[in-house]
Amino acid sequence: MKKYKLGYTQGTYDMFHIGHLNLLRHAKELCEKLIVGVNADSLVFQYKNKIPVVPEKDRAEIIKELRCVDEVRICDTLKKTVVWNDLHFDAIFIGDDWKGNDRWLQTEKDLAPLGADVVYLKHTEGVSSTLLRTKETHKVEE
Repeated sequence: MKKYKLGYTQGTYDMFHIGHLNLLRHAKELCEKLIVGVNADSLVFQYKNKIPVVPEKDRAEIIKELRCVDEVRICDTLKKTVVWNDLHFDAIFIGDDWKGNDRWLQTEKDLAPLGADVVYLKHTEGVSSTLLRTKETHKVEE
């Protein structure tokens, strides 16, 4: 697989789990430098209509301490072209469970003229924040 100079990935990272770690480790294997965007609390509220359990600064601090992460930024937009204008990344990494999603198909089209690839990484089966929130034995009351 192609090796990139600067890679980027972005997520909420609320209720950090093994799927998040697997994605970040795999992304780092594919690039020299990995920047991770942690979605701002206000952004999460805007598109999910909920406030994260763990505040943005704490989530960013957790991600920053991972060996596979070179830099962390709190991000207030889902528009990857806006992020690209700031960072000029070569590739953006996302789980392959998003492959074929309308928003990510559009992201591919938007980033292609900028020379940035959308790279879909293997999703860790059976784990997600949504699944963890709703599992009766681990249920988080909202």
